[in-house]
Amino acid sequence: MQAPVVTFDAGQTFIDLDLDFLARRLGERGVTVAPAALAAAAPAAWRRYDELVDPAAGHPWKALMSALLRGAGVAEVAPHVDWLWTEQPRHNLWRGQIPGMVAVARELRARGVRVAVLSNSEGRLAELLDEIGIGDAFEAVIDSGRVGFEKPDRRIFDHALAVLGARGPAIHIGDSWPADIEGALGAGWRAIWFGRRAQPVADPRVEIARDADEVRGVLERWLSA
Repeated sequence: MQAPVVTFDAGQTFIDLDLDFLARRLGERGVTVAPAALAAAAPAAWRRYDELVDPAAGHPWKALMSALLRGAGVAEVAPHVDWLWTEQPRHNLWRGQIPGMVAVARELRARGVRVAVLSNSEGRLAELLDEIGIGDAFEAVIDSGRVGFEKPDRRIFDHALAVLGARGPAIHIGDSWPADIEGALGAGWRAIWFGRRAQPVADPRVEIARDADEVRGVLERWLSA
């Protein structure tokens, strides 16, 4: 009997935007902004992101960052956002950890589950995870920037299984309905819709989880069935 496979999206699933790091990066351009001001602007910026992300199944990175900087009182945000975007492959701003989620990945690996990252990213996600000290939690990192296709394309889900030398179906955890959930279902997988935007779905292949403990609960039910 093969070991089960669980894959994690990265941004907004187990890593998050690091506002302290963002403030330091802006400081390199002579822009003084307090992390507390960025934190105060974040809810409105994420609401703008939510308005844009699902219809396009994409990642409106610049729109999010523009709203965040503008809300924190930064003037003439466009040049700073463009610079941050060009720097993103080398200095990824998504390096904060979402509480408990990396621990879930480590617990799964300890019980013999095949655990991987499956993310639409810029091509240097594995290096980022090693840099921030959590790369060991995952057996493999499937980065769309390297494989040449991205979620919800079924090929990236099939590629993940091939890298692991495993067969489907598997379980994918992610925050985006079109990219993560519809992508996983299209590949014949089950999915956990994670985070603040997750809503109950009338589909037995999908469960929702708002935090790490709820993820644990869903996985316990599914993996023990």
